[in-house]
Amino acid sequence: MNVLITGGSGFIGSNLVRLALAERPGWRVVNLDRLTYAGNAENLADLEGHPRYRFVRGDIANGELVAEIVRSERIDAVMHLAAESHVDRSILSPAIFIETNVRGTQVLLEAARELRVSRFLQVSTDEVYGSLGPTGLFTEETPLAPSSPYSASKAGSDLLALAYAHTFGMHVVVTRCSNNYGPYQFPEKLIPLMIANGLEDKPLPVYGDGQNVRDWIHVEDHCRGLLAALEQGKPGQVYNFGASSERRNIEIVKLVLKLVGKPESLIQYVKDRPGHDRRYAIDASRACRELSWAPRHRFEEALAGTVQWYREHRGWWERIRTGEYLGYYEKQYGGRS
Repeated sequence: MNVLITGGSGFIGSNLVRLALAERPGWRVVNLDRLTYAGNAENLADLEGHPRYRFVRGDIANGELVAEIVRSERIDAVMHLAAESHVDRSILSPAIFIETNVRGTQVLLEAARELRVSRFLQVSTDEVYGSLGPTGLFTEETPLAPSSPYSASKAGSDLLALAYAHTFGMHVVVTRCSNNYGPYQFPEKLIPLMIANGLEDKPLPVYGDGQNVRDWIHVEDHCRGLLAALEQGKPGQVYNFGASSERRNIEIVKLVLKLVGKPESLIQYVKDRPGHDRRYAIDASRACRELSWAPRHRFEEALAGTVQWYREHRGWWERIRTGEYLGYYEKQYGGRS
């Protein structure tokens, strides 16, 4: 099977590419990524020359490019992960989030429809549901109530995908996941930011009072869920993925400091960001029931493993923090796709 993975050089995407190549020997993977701030060519550098992998640098909103890839590579399925995904950046510059997340998704859906791609997986986020109170869980029937330009753009792309399923009879499945952690996560995100700052003895910035709650899942568990959703998901269905692992942000920060052996005096509370959702928590029972999926990683052990990965790959995240990683592709390939 020929599978197009968009955003395959990002955090979740690169983990998905690796898992697919390792556990689906009959797959050939084409990775389409624009290599913006969160797409890092270094993440998959060791796959260069792999007989079942091809990288294409390009924009999902480029209709001609997308159609050419789908046609020439005889794509059977699309796993759509490419997105502008940083909430803080969406508050500063909302326009690119609409261009990439909404229009880019529509371009991909149209190419898949016209060229009769058999399956389309739209990978989304629990942030489209908005914020929970102190109790309860997000289910697939929870009304959409996005509260940032990022989550609004993802809600829009989800609705477009489901509309294509309903209107054109396409085999579209939507997944929504809780907060991911693990190897190759961009260092602006909470866990890798805290690990990197702790290792460098820099202040660990915590928004507001640090009591915001997130439901955490290891990226490999999420990626296994994505494979299951593509292969077993029902057309037009939504599946939530989570690991029943709610933690307050301040708990995460203190645990990271303990794991890196640094004092809690490094914690620095900062002004809360606008529209900061208070609590997310996922009910993943539909995915467990219909996809025979279940998370394999326990949070405390997997977080310790994540900290160890960042210790061992210090050069990787240091290049990101200095911006040097952006020049890797040009240096290696002179800008060729």
